[in-house]
Amino acid sequence: MIPTYSRPAEKRKVVVTCAVTGNAPLNPKYPYEYPVTPTQIAATVAEAASAGATVAHIHVRDPQTGHGSRDPLLFRETVDRIRQQGTNILINLTAGMGALFLPDPTDEGRGLPESDMLSAAARLAHVRDCLPDIASLDVTTGNQVEGGFDYVYLNTTRTLREMARIFCELGVKPEVEAFQAGDVLFANAMYAEGLIKAPPLYQFVLGVKWASPAETETMIYLKSLLPSDALWSGFGLSHRQMPMVAQAVLLGGNVRVGLEDNLYLDRGRFATNGKLVERAVRIIEDLGEAVATPQEARAMMRLDGAPSPSQPVTQDRTQAASV
Repeated sequence: MIPTYSRPAEKRKVVVTCAVTGNAPLNPKYPYEYPVTPTQIAATVAEAASAGATVAHIHVRDPQTGHGSRDPLLFRETVDRIRQQGTNILINLTAGMGALFLPDPTDEGRGLPESDMLSAAARLAHVRDCLPDIASLDVTTGNQVEGGFDYVYLNTTRTLREMARIFCELGVKPEVEAFQAGDVLFANAMYAEGLIKAPPLYQFVLGVKWASPAETETMIYLKSLLPSDALWSGFGLSHRQMPMVAQAVLLGGNVRVGLEDNLYLDRGRFATNGKLVERAVRIIEDLGEAVATPQEARAMMRLDGAPSPSQPVTQDRTQAASV
């Protein structure tokens, strides 16, 4: 007798995050309008939402130079534009800036002037000002390389615990960015200490040089370390983006795509945020699942008290400008 398998009556809902722009140097060969200004970033968030994205993960860039920025006023303008245009999407702001340490080659106990190290409060000034639904909490320290630039990404346990306390105070959901196994274990400890509210939200960042490879075995192992009630997603950089979408769906997780992590649809064929989301949606549906709406994701993550997409923040901008 041939064994039979019956699928659950309802399809599982998969959250699709689109990381619309990052901090990496711009690729001069990119043929489309890369999102740099708040207007462009808000427009590409709308594009991603129309293609099916549930969450927009947002960095900002200096409109004059195109370089990554942590200016709270740029975050504020970007978030206001997204809310005012009524885009139905959850807003996830990066909080990964202010952890860049460049050791002086002649004395590695000292940082070069280009180092950018901030306190927990300063790293979350834009989060306090904008009150997004979610913001990233990069629970990792290690050697990293981006665009040929070598640095130490330095997040101490003291700073991370203080950032987690501020997240709780603000009512913003932290998305734990885990680059390797120890990151998951420390986040688990913070969850056990009550510094992260249930359900904890983890994201596996795979394919970063000198961290964890974007492979099936990596994702399976990191998933095995999670608390039983955790929500999680996983993504791979560059050409590993779509294989990791499929793998995360098959393992019961959520997914992330976007130009921050990958500029290509296929070898030699550049992508847009909308096209990357469309492909992720197709993979999810071809694997028999369904994409979560922002409202469904809000319920899954137990997000309470965040401003609605159409409600601009009305706090004074002055304090943020001083950071």
